[in-house]
Amino acid sequence: MAGTIDARLREKGIELPEAASPVANYVPWTVTGNLAFISGQLPFRDGELEYPGRFGENISMEDGVSAARLCGLNLVAQLRNACGGDLDRVAQAVKLTGYVNSAPDFTDQAAVMNGCSDLIFEIFGDKGRHARAAVGCSTLPLGAAVEVDGVFEIS
Repeated sequence: MAGTIDARLREKGIELPEAASPVANYVPWTVTGNLAFISGQLPFRDGELEYPGRFGENISMEDGVSAARLCGLNLVAQLRNACGGDLDRVAQAVKLTGYVNSAPDFTDQAAVMNGCSDLIFEIFGDKGRHARAAVGCSTLPLGAAVEVDGVFEIS
């Protein structure tokens, strides 16, 4: 059924942004075989970084979950392009990796990443269940709080 995922997005009031162009020497996504690899996405909205900061210093858990969700929206926007505009081609979310800008004593990276994981499940249902890593790091590009990349099986 063409358009099932698009219908779900409309039903849930989820709007995907325009996929951002890369800002360095990489491609936003690549497909090999039946796997789509989506480059790391930052929490950009309308070309502006939202949620700069470091957990354990100057960003709240609530904002962090929102940042991870926004990364997820950008990730799915890139995935849509990788699928030629048809998200119904997604057979399975395989793996997400989240990088969480963290102070040395911050240990709730997994809770932050739930913002993205929950979104992927909300959009794709059981096909959105995925393996995951949530990694703390001392800094991210542009001072972003979160960055997320992903691997998806497509048909």
